Amino acid sequence: MPPAGPMAMFGALGAMAIVVFLVVIAIDSVFLWLGAKFAKIEDASFGKAFIATLGGFIVSAIVGAVIPYIGGLLGLIAFLWIVKTVFNTDWGKAIIAWLFAIVIAIILMIIIGVIVGLSLLAAL
Repeated sequence: MPPAGPMAMFGALGAMAIVVFLVVIAIDSVFLWLGAKFAKIEDASFGKAFIATLGGFIVSAIVGAVIPYIGGLLGLIAFLWIVKTVFNTDWGKAIIAWLFAIVIAIILMIIIGVIVGLSLLAAL
């Protein structure tokens, strides 16, 4: 079998980037879905959380890249507006769902960091 050319490597890296992006969106969607449940948003589902997360990431990235200086803040507001619209709720519940999703993610990262840190320490 001949070695893979540069275009094959480019295609493989592109496909891998798309898969990683979708996995990150799916994981963040779980956090947003749990946040929506915590905020008592009616009809909160994983599908809505996935759509809100995907749309929010895309819109906030575009707004943040196009508008210098305050693009990050406007991107955050756009993300929250998408959460509000997709879940058909008010601003307060959208912000609570978003904040709770962040808290869950931080707690999970700390737990994973402790487990990995202890595992690395035990390997020494």
